[in-house]
Amino acid sequence: MKYYEVNFTIEAPAELMQDARDILSALAGEAGFETFEDTDEGVKGYVQQGLFDEALLKALIADFPLPSCTVAYTVSEAEDKDWNEQWEQQGFEPIVVNDTLVIHDGRHLPQISNLKPQTSNLKPQISIEIDAHLAFGTGTHETTRMMVGQLMSLDLTDKRVLDCGTGTGILGIAALKLGAREAVGYDIDEWSADNARHNAVINMVDGQFTSLLGDASILKEVSGQFDVVLANINRNILLNDMEAFVGKMAPHSTLLLSGFYEQDVPLLEEKAASLGLKKQTQQHDGDWACLMFMR
Repeated sequence: MKYYEVNFTIEAPAELMQDARDILSALAGEAGFETFEDTDEGVKGYVQQGLFDEALLKALIADFPLPSCTVAYTVSEAEDKDWNEQWEQQGFEPIVVNDTLVIHDGRHLPQISNLKPQTSNLKPQISIEIDAHLAFGTGTHETTRMMVGQLMSLDLTDKRVLDCGTGTGILGIAALKLGAREAVGYDIDEWSADNARHNAVINMVDGQFTSLLGDASILKEVSGQFDVVLANINRNILLNDMEAFVGKMAPHSTLLLSGFYEQDVPLLEEKAASLGLKKQTQQHDGDWACLMFMR
């Protein structure tokens, strides 16, 4: 795959620089960007040449939500290589969610001393191994951790789960490990759809997990309804696809959303209400937010 390397220069007060980097990365993701790294001046991002929507990127930057910050960028052709290769080799440290579920990369194994001792009022330890290849969702991001934490608050026994924008498959796999009967995930990126399938195999839930390639339109080809629908995607896609999500929700089912900022919550609440959904919970981790709705 051929990539562009885009160097973003951010002018911002020192106390807002990291927030500006995070927001810029989220916005650039809407314009097709896959991978980012912080620089002294701002952010460096990588985008497949065929997926780069520069007109959208310019519009998003022009409407940057931090008025005291300005963003400029330059575009060059990137060296042809796997931009996640170094990250994949390094892996990530284990992530412990709600003291009893651990996400790891198979190389950095969790230390039992990091978990609460098992007692009768705690769930058994649940281990999820994620081997990430150019896909989002290892548990290291705030939105993924919130989504997994919210899944742990639900009774998923024998439930059917839909994972929209599945990435590594982590949310669908977590749901299955928490008692769900079946999970169906889809992603517009071929790397992600394949990676989710791979991770289902290494977590020994491949017989219950289906990974599909496509966007929300593929839901027309998926039979039946779901008890829980998950979507950890950016705000604009959530607003555009929420009606399709609701179309696959069974009566009394749950919609769990993240991938957006606290400032985006009113827009998403308004859209959900227009589709007959009732808000159940709202959670924040830094500037990121997570919403749960009931049909």
